[in-house]
Amino acid sequence: MYATAPINAASGSSVSGLVSFVDSAGSVYLTADVDGLSEGKHAIHIHEFGDCSTFDAKSAGGHWNPTHTTHGEWDNHHFHLGDIGNIDADTSGNGKISLKTDLWCLGCEDSTKNILGKSIIIHEGEDDFTSQPSGNAGPRVGCGVIVLDQTALN
Repeated sequence: MYATAPINAASGSSVSGLVSFVDSAGSVYLTADVDGLSEGKHAIHIHEFGDCSTFDAKSAGGHWNPTHTTHGEWDNHHFHLGDIGNIDADTSGNGKISLKTDLWCLGCEDSTKNILGKSIIIHEGEDDFTSQPSGNAGPRVGCGVIVLDQTALN
């Protein structure tokens, strides 16, 4: 199964990109390619609502956290299931990140794993992995809703 989250600008930024997901053999593979960032690290998270309709993307709600844990670094002792990490943007403003996990699924019936219909948020700053509840990463500069990719199914 395939899904994408086309990233559109938020908060007056020029951020754009695509986050792709492949659900295969019990794991989800994420690949993100984002442009229009300032050089340096930018937090990337899954947020609870698939809604990017407001200027600042706050309509996407908070971090997706179905297990009700504290914010932290991915695959560390405590972290939200939406805590992906940081994208490191180069001098041209392009950043990429990839991840493989068995903690997510696309369209399964387990609400603690299903990421379809959630949103991907790119933040202006770096996630410090300690500040609660969301890593002190600053304003939301990019937002995209995770939807099934029908073209990849054909």
